[in-house]
Amino acid sequence: MTTLAFYEERATEARQAADATTLANVRARHLRAAAAWEEMAARASRTARFREEEAVRRAMREDAAALILSAASFARRGH
Repeated sequence: MTTLAFYEERATEARQAADATTLANVRARHLRAAAAWEEMAARASRTARFREEEAVRRAMREDAAALILSAASFARRGH
């Protein structure tokens, strides 16, 4: 189970607990917990997306550097 899935599951459980209670203060507590879990899930999602995008940027930089080195090597050989 991923961290994101864990957070989403906790949020669902908190919302279900809020729906199941008849006490206003307990319901409010569960709803606050659900909101907190949802915020953590949103952060985890943003972090995962950023890491994926950064991996693509890193690969592009490495490819560009390899191409430059290859071109420089080609030029040194007098082509």
